[in-house]
Amino acid sequence: MQTVILPARAGPIHARLADGLLRATGIPYAQAGRWQPPRPLPPGPIDARHPAPACPQLAVERLDAIMPHPFRGLSFSEDCLHLSVTAPPQAQAAPVMVWLHGGSYESAAGDMAVFDPAALVREQGVVVVAATHRLGLLGWLAHDGRPANLGALDVIAALAWIAGNIAAFGGDPQRVTLFGQSSGGDLIARLLTATAARGLFHRAIIQSAPVHLGLRNTAMKPVMRRKAAGLAHDAPLPAILSRQARIRRAVRRFGLAGQMPFGPEFGAAPFPPEADLPRAHAEAAPGLPLLIGHVRAEAQLFLPPQPRPAIEPLRRGMVRLLTRRLYARPARQFAAHHHAAGGAVGRYVIDWGAGPWGGTHLAELPLLFPGPDWLQTPLLPVGMDLDRLTALGAPLRRIWAEFARTGQPQPQRIGGVLRLVTGAQAGQAMPPRKR
Repeated sequence: MQTVILPARAGPIHARLADGLLRATGIPYAQAGRWQPPRPLPPGPIDARHPAPACPQLAVERLDAIMPHPFRGLSFSEDCLHLSVTAPPQAQAAPVMVWLHGGSYESAAGDMAVFDPAALVREQGVVVVAATHRLGLLGWLAHDGRPANLGALDVIAALAWIAGNIAAFGGDPQRVTLFGQSSGGDLIARLLTATAARGLFHRAIIQSAPVHLGLRNTAMKPVMRRKAAGLAHDAPLPAILSRQARIRRAVRRFGLAGQMPFGPEFGAAPFPPEADLPRAHAEAAPGLPLLIGHVRAEAQLFLPPQPRPAIEPLRRGMVRLLTRRLYARPARQFAAHHHAAGGAVGRYVIDWGAGPWGGTHLAELPLLFPGPDWLQTPLLPVGMDLDRLTALGAPLRRIWAEFARTGQPQPQRIGGVLRLVTGAQAGQAMPPRKR
């Protein structure tokens, strides 16, 4: 491993050159006190040789079931406004892809080992940035005079840092693609409508995002605010997380919406009122190419994986119904609106996943980010090795990177694993599967 120093507007960045890749990890892109908007940092030397810390968060039982040690090697800190860059060592004006992780706006982190972009960078010559931001009660809910949407403001601050500094890594600040999965994809859908984010990214890939789930939920937020009321500004962190857990219990009665209670509040900076979302999306669409889609059986993750054989047909029916309601239909409608407003659009379905959990929510992530931490998880077939996983995901990584390069979604079919349609077809039902 070799240390290299990169001259950047933010200050000299001390990075690592290892295994043929340039790695700059844990770069602070802004500063913020608790429940305060992010502020720019003064220029100065940056030690970018340690992982970005994760935002403090509650444990997620389903995440732990899939990945026994999801935060291996990471620390937790409220000072989590950091990003990490992985780049080819000799990159020049390369496309930039900015990863926004999922986790229902409450969990995960940009530098989790399962999001290692080494294969994507090495194969495709792109620069990949992973941004970590505030989550849950620390990052999203307006309460007791504290602002909403701090997590979104964090991401916009990260994009501003990228615009000013990514050229130091050989990245092109005029070809920035946001790509995110689940709530990360949902956040991208909202950032399309944020004037403050305009011009900071130029393409968008929205993966497995329930883009309708956060809409028309005006009854839930007041309940959340009541449960958060009275929490002291200097409350110890365990007390904040305990209050967040209480809020989660209180919103269970709101059904599916209560499964992702935190997230954007419309009508509060940086987002327009909910009624104005279609107009704001239409204004942004002509200049912002979009890919949007999902995996075949998204909802499988949220139902028992191995029920009694007698009820297996019922379970499969529920998976189809919930996948169609939460992911397929909203993606189709979002794509149709984007196309009608003059935006280039492609919509995809990924039909892959032979592990015990099948082609479920998260199933495309091992293909995009192949690494040893995915092996022997229920998302992969028993006996899958890293070389095979890396080879299987190569076509998907190529499609994502080519879109980042050109902004032109290309209709294609990859052996039944991925179906991608473009233009007006993206707003219609997918063609039937061919095996």
